[in-house]
Parts: sequence; structure tokens; C-alpha cells
Amino acid sequence: MRPRNAAPIMTLLVLSPLIGEVLSGATRLSFIFVLVPEIMVWGCGTLIIRDVVRRWRGGGPSALLLGLGLAIAEEFIIQQTSLAPLPWLDPAAAYGRVAGVNWPYFLFMLGYESVWIVLVPILVTELIFPSRRQEPWLRPRGLAVASAVFVVGSFIAWFLWTQQARPNVFHVPVYNPPLVTVLIGALAIVLLAGAAYAVRGSGRAPTARVPPRPWLVMVAALVLGFPWYLLMFVVFAPRMELALAVPVAASVLWGGAAFFVLQRWSQAAGWSDRHRWALSFGALLVCMLAGFLGASAWSRADTVAKGVLNVAAVAGMICLRRRM
Repeated sequence: MRPRNAAPIMTLLVLSPLIGEVLSGATRLSFIFVLVPEIMVWGCGTLIIRDVVRRWRGGGPSALLLGLGLAIAEEFIIQQTSLAPLPWLDPAAAYGRVAGVNWPYFLFMLGYESVWIVLVPILVTELIFPSRRQEPWLRPRGLAVASAVFVVGSFIAWFLWTQQARPNVFHVPVYNPPLVTVLIGALAIVLLAGAAYAVRGSGRAPTARVPPRPWLVMVAALVLGFPWYLLMFVVFAPRMELALAVPVAASVLWGGAAFFVLQRWSQAAGWSDRHRWALSFGALLVCMLAGFLGASAWSRADTVAKGVLNVAAVAGMICLRRRM
């Protein structure tokens, strides 16, 4: 690790799980201790992705593809949440579980983890440290250390969730997914990494197009982000009779359309830090507000803590905008 890069590295390590897990309410005050392995997995994973993309001289498409790979690693290998029967639901009535995969849940996490765990924290960190945006932050030794911490954190996360939380907290049996399914996930990660390298030069040259005003970018982030949570509605809605192909096709089309629109805007010559801030702030509002959807089952302390942290995050983003 280069000493001058210690601050952005530490910021990204914390922001990745803070934004994707804590501010959203997925990790609450009552079990905040899991933030440590989350920093090891999400923080180090996101840091590695950013460093690799910078070494490749890649852009957003490469980071997104590697983020999808990290999400598959989480869902198929580390915590295997998309493979095991969801502990919050009756397995006999669970919607969309086909061939040993919880498809609506997996699709939601595929989009959520690649965007709110990887892309948004990188965007915010680079807004905080704009002069270091284009350079790698790790030396080869630092990259090796981050990779080792990621592996150790992944084992801890696997053990805590699959071997402890499922049987002891949710009182469901330990689930061992078929080896072939895990291997398919590993193959998908390798293919996504190859695709990320192949597209590393795409979208780098700015075009003559004029981007929309920053406030419209923030509105677009809200409009494109909130519907993604319909996948979770599908997961938890009782007696869902909708054909599985409908949410699967709709989510793929919606995600593709969102990527196309935002990638096209970000390639415009006038795309600036004000636009990046508006995009990241809009995305933050989506995960923070939508995270309250399950608050009825939380303790009062968890709800209050999330509210306080959300207000602090909004204040921090406003201060960041004023500094720009």
C-alpha cells in the first residue's frame, strides 16, 4: 500500500459494506459485529476490483462485470444464499426456486451487490479523492494482502452464515448445495473476468453529446433504482402466481436499459463530478429509503440507528457536494 493512498483505501474498505449493508438496513445495530467480515469480503473485494480495473485502464463496464462476478461468488460460493432455501420462507411455498436456485432473489442480489456494494462506493470514494481517481491504490504486495484477507473473510462469512446462523438463529438445517452448481458459479466468475478484460477499453473516449443536468441524473437514479426492489416483493409476496419468466425477463431488460442509459450519459464530454455526485446520491437514497420496507420486524433501536445513520449519510453527501 502506498502511504499517500492509505486514506482512499481505508475509505473504500469501509464505504463498501457501510453503503450496501449498514445504510440499507441489511446489517443492523443488533448484529453490527458482522461488519468486520463484511469489510474483509465486500471492502477488500471492491478494492481489488477497482485496482484491477485501473491496472487494465478499464472503465465502468469492466467494473460492473467484475462486480457481477463478486456477487456470484457471494451467492453461490461464500454464503450460498441464492442456492440454499431462504430461511425466512416456507420452502414448500417459496416462489421462483427452480433447479436449486432462488432466481428472483439471485437476480436482485446480482444487481444490488454489483451496484451498491461495488460501483457506488467506488464512485463516492473517488469523489472524495478526485486527484487519485485514475491511479491504482495498491502495490503488488498490497494486492496480495487484500486478496488473502478476502479469502479469510470469505471463509468466516461462510462459516457464520451457513454453519451458525442458519441452524442456530433461523432453525433450518445446514444446506450443502450440489457441487456442480457451485462449479457453474465459479465458471461464470471466470467468464465475467474474461469479459471485463475484453471490454476494458470500451466507453473511454468522450462523445460530443451533452449530458442531462445533474438533478435529472439524480431523478433518473431514483426512477431506475426503486423498481429493482420489486424483485424482493416477488420473493416475499404470499402465493405468487406470476410465471417466473416474467420477473426474470423484466429484470434483465430493466438492468440492461439502466446500464445503457447511464453509460451513454457518462460518455458525454460534459460529464463531470457534479453528475457523478448526483448519480451516487440518488443511488444512496434508493437503498436507504427502500431499506425501511422491512423495518416493521426490527427492534426500535435498529430502526432509530438506521435513521440516524441515513441522516448522517445525507449530511455527508451534502458536505461533499459543497466541497466540490
